[in-house]
Order: sequence, then structure tokens, then C-alpha cells
Amino acid sequence: MTRQVLRLAAVGAAVAVGLTGFTEARAGEPAPAARVWVTTVDGAELMHERAPVAFGRPVAGNPNVTVTVDPSREFQTMDGFGASITDSSAAVLYRLSPAERDKAMRALFDPAKGDGVSFLRQPIGSSDFTAAGSHYSLDDVPAGERDFALRHFSIARDQERVLPLLRRAKQLNPQLKIMATPWSPPAWMKTNGSLVGGALIDDPAIYQAYARYLVRFVLAYAADGVPVDYLTVQNEPQNGGEHGYPTTAMRVAQETKVIEALGPLLRIASPRTKIIGYDHNWATHPNDVANVPPGQDPETDYPYQLLSGPAGRWLAGTAYHCYYGDPAAQSALHDAFPAKGIWFTECSGSHGPSDPPAQFFRDTLKWHARTIAIGTTRNWAKSVVNWNIALDATGGPHLGGCDTCTGLITVQPDGTFTTNAEYYTIGHLSRFVKPGAVRIASTSFGTTGWNGQIMDVAFRNPDGSTALVVHNENDDPRTFTVAAGGRTFDYTLPGGSLATFTWPRSRVLDDGPRLLPLRGATATSLPANPDAKLAVDEDASTRWSAGQAQEPGQYLQVDLGEQRRFRRVAIDSGGSVGDYARAWQLSVSDDGASWRVLASGTGTGQLTNVDVKARARYLRVTNTGTSGSWWSLADLRLYA
Repeated sequence: MTRQVLRLAAVGAAVAVGLTGFTEARAGEPAPAARVWVTTVDGAELMHERAPVAFGRPVAGNPNVTVTVDPSREFQTMDGFGASITDSSAAVLYRLSPAERDKAMRALFDPAKGDGVSFLRQPIGSSDFTAAGSHYSLDDVPAGERDFALRHFSIARDQERVLPLLRRAKQLNPQLKIMATPWSPPAWMKTNGSLVGGALIDDPAIYQAYARYLVRFVLAYAADGVPVDYLTVQNEPQNGGEHGYPTTAMRVAQETKVIEALGPLLRIASPRTKIIGYDHNWATHPNDVANVPPGQDPETDYPYQLLSGPAGRWLAGTAYHCYYGDPAAQSALHDAFPAKGIWFTECSGSHGPSDPPAQFFRDTLKWHARTIAIGTTRNWAKSVVNWNIALDATGGPHLGGCDTCTGLITVQPDGTFTTNAEYYTIGHLSRFVKPGAVRIASTSFGTTGWNGQIMDVAFRNPDGSTALVVHNENDDPRTFTVAAGGRTFDYTLPGGSLATFTWPRSRVLDDGPRLLPLRGATATSLPANPDAKLAVDEDASTRWSAGQAQEPGQYLQVDLGEQRRFRRVAIDSGGSVGDYARAWQLSVSDDGASWRVLASGTGTGQLTNVDVKARARYLRVTNTGTSGSWWSLADLRLYA
């Protein structure tokens, strides 16, 4: 490949390059190749490893969108990816012969030969996915009786099938983390005396009893070889309706009281076990609002109230589900409470009663890829967890609740198992992103709402390797460029497909500038457009556009808020292919009035990197060319 160098008219020492490396210190050192695994919507490729692709020198006039991977900017640390071994999952796995069951467990948990599932969220007691004929808690007593001493507490039911499977899972993947969540407290602790519906009795003695019940569960599981890493006190606390399966309405004040009772006990009994709050949807569902008694606050800001109140000191963070709202809610909460973690803990694939299997696979793969695998992780999720890990061919057994849900695998009537779309959406993460990995910066152009672009997320593993997960949202093939350090490769993905690229630690690919955060930066433009801010929002899926044919004098101006030193400016037109400035000029100012030109050049593709040495508060990119195409900027990035 040939190196692209743009001739410049510049003031000072400035060099603008299309996609070249930041330094030439290791110009002769070879870059490694990336390995590639692909899953296609037609099932022709299922986690299929294709031929590796080599990093090389950038080429001039690259017309593709460029996914720029930048390990200098780090985000959340990952705990793992997986699902739940519900009572139903355990039941169907035990329908398999011992040999076939172990084959299924290896396919799910083995990091070398299977999905390497690394996170499980386990129900405490019964959920809607219960194989028995009735629901249960771990401390059931006859109606009208109470058991404050917890004499009837027992995990005997879990010891039959769930715990043996959990121990086997931990054997296969010693890095497996466990979260535990109750769908309901024992019925004797509730206002209606039932596991279905109702609320926790508002009594300090009940709060203490419930806290001791949860601690007792943690200790019992640890004694049985399954330590619990995370604990929530109520699944979907705003889902208090009666749906035929265990639920409990638990308002913020009540969850706070439970956590205040639980925190001190857990700190002594099991310090490793962290408490996570909320465990519900990205936004409060209208049906949940409708179930709130008249005159009461619907608490649509539930996680904010929880973290800002007395419970906050005991909480490691907050958990979310997928059934209403958008993953962007996770980033909004992170911005408000940056010291608290966010876990994504439940989403089930579901289908209509007459959906053809091929169509369901296609739709599930695409939605889960963009919304769950990539959407949640790009919005600070430390885990990605589906619902059931295994169900039968009828989507059961279940006792109330969802009758069209699917698991990562399906146990078939003939005693075999098959893999579902969720097996691959989780697997494209869990096989390649190891516990302890850190999400790193990467430009992504797709949205969870579907805009037909390339969407991605990148991670740096503990061993220094990089994993890049890419989804082509479009139904047609799309070609894109991946850039790391000063090297690139081009790749074409079939429509709707999901891919993971990995490459080992490399000085060549890591040798690059440090991405500067632009929080607080503001932007204006000519032609004036309030969308100017979208060019500096650190989100390449949004854009500012001139909204008209290119002509000299159009500009985007950025106020960094203070003097900043930078050595590179990336001018990225993103997914609006062809909307790059045909000619440009880069200027800076200390006061927004007096400007000095740093560099100028001719645009030849979607991404232009301009290497400079500058210190300024204001930055202006001016279009100096003409074209019938609009001029758009998806991302303006600065590097130190």
C-alpha cells in the first residue's frame, strides 16, 4: 500500500495526512494480522473463522468510513457475558443424556472450545421460568405463619440441578462471575401473602428478616461451591402487577431500607458480594406507571433516587433490562454518578407464534447485535446478560410470563441441542473479550435505532490483545476501514452480519496519539445550524451538515473552553459517504477573533488526519472548495 500525503499550504510546522501513523519511529516494523470470525443472518456462517486480514499502509483517497480504534482512551472494565441457568434451564439440560449435557455445557462455558460464558444471573427462588407446578421461595411456610428465624430456609431445590450445573460451569470457566436476584421475597414477608404481586410489608423487622434471608442465600451458595459476586434485592421493582409469576412492587424507599439493612450484614458475612440496585428497564414502562396508586410518584427516576439517597453508599452501581427504553439511559446515569458501575442483566429473544425460524434468527441477530452486544457496552455496561441460557423447543417450561422466549440454546425433543441467535451475539463478545478487559475508544457510525451504518465496540484484554466487534446494520454488504496506530485494513461484511476482529499487542498498532476528551466543548457553524454540537459530541453516529452544496467560507468552529495543546486533528465525515470537504483550511485562535492558519489541503476521503503542533482555545475548519455534495462532519477529534 502507498502512503497518502497531502500537500499543504501551512503556517508553522504542520503535516496533514489521510490515515498515516502519528510517528515514523517504527516505520519498518511489520504490523500483525487480525483474525476474523463472522456470523451471517442466513446462518451460512456461524462464528466462522475467515482468513486473517493484514494491517497495511493507508491508501490515498479512501472512500470508506473508518473505524478508528484508540487504546489511549479507556472506559469501563468488563465483568463478563452470559445468561441465567433458571430452574427451567436446569430442567431441560437434565433432559439430555450426561454426555450430551456435558457437550452443551462445554459449548456454553468452555473458553477454548465454546462460547466462554463468563457471567450468570441466578434467580433466588422462583421466577416465571420454573419447571415445577407451583412457585416457591427459599423459605416457604403455611399461610398465616411467619419465620423470622428462617428455620425453614433451604436451597435443597437448587442443589438438585442448578448448583451442580453452576459448579460444572465454574470448572469449565474459572473466571465465571455470579449475580443473584430474587423475583419475590418469601410470601410471609409480603402484603398480600403471595409470591405473585403485592409489596414488602413496611416493617423494620421484615426488612431485617429479608436482609438476613438474602445473606443466608449467599452463604449457602458459597458453602455449596458457588460464591456470589453480585446481589440485587428485587428483580424489576417497578413491575408490581400480577402476571402469574413472582413479582413485587418495591418503591425506592423500600429498596433503600432493604439495602441499608443488607449492606452492614453482607460486609461482615461476605465482603466479596457487592450490591447492585434497580435491576429494571432503561425507562419506566407505561404499564408500570399505570400500576402506581393515584397520588403516588411513579418514580421514573428510580435509579437516580436510589443512588443519591442513603442506599447509595452500599451500592456498587445499577443494573438494567432491555424491555423498554434505550441503552443511552445507561450513559445518562453514568454521567450523573461516574463512580458507580452499570451492569446489563436481562434481555430475552422473543418471537411471534408464527414467525419462521429463519426470519426469527435474522431479526434476533440484528436487534441483539446492535442493541445489546454493542449498544449496551458502548453505554458503560460492565456485563451483557441474556435471560435463559437454555429452553425447550416450545420456549419453556415456564409458569406464567413469556411464552415466546428463547435461550442461548434449545434442547430438542430428540435429546440434542441447537444454538440460537443469542448464542452468537453473546459469543462474539464472550469468546474474545475476557473478564477484566477494558472498553477502549472506537468510532462507530450505527445506532441502536437502526440507521444502516457500521456499528462497533472495541476492548483491550488483560493480555494486551484487542477485540473489535463490528455489526453491519444494513441489509446490503458494506465495506469499511479499520485503523489502529498508523496502519489500516479494509473489510466487507455481508448485510446484517456480526463479526469480531482480534489482534495481539503490537507496538506498531499502539503507537499513536492520545485522544483528548471534548466534554464541555461547544460548536457553531456557518451556515448556522444548532446541530453544530453534534460534531463534537464524541459520537460518530451523529453529524453536523452544512445542509447545502459545498462552497468556500462554510465553517465549523469549536470553543474548547480553555487553552488545549494538541498534535492531531481528525476531520471525520463518517457515514455520510462523499460529504467530505473537497478543500479545507484549519485555523486556531486564542480569543475567537484573531485567527492563524495551521494547515490547508485537498480532501480525498471520509477521514482526514491533520498533524500539527498547536495550543489554542478555538479551532475552525473552513471549507475552501466547491462541490454539489453537502459538507458533513460526524466527528472532530483532537489528539495529544
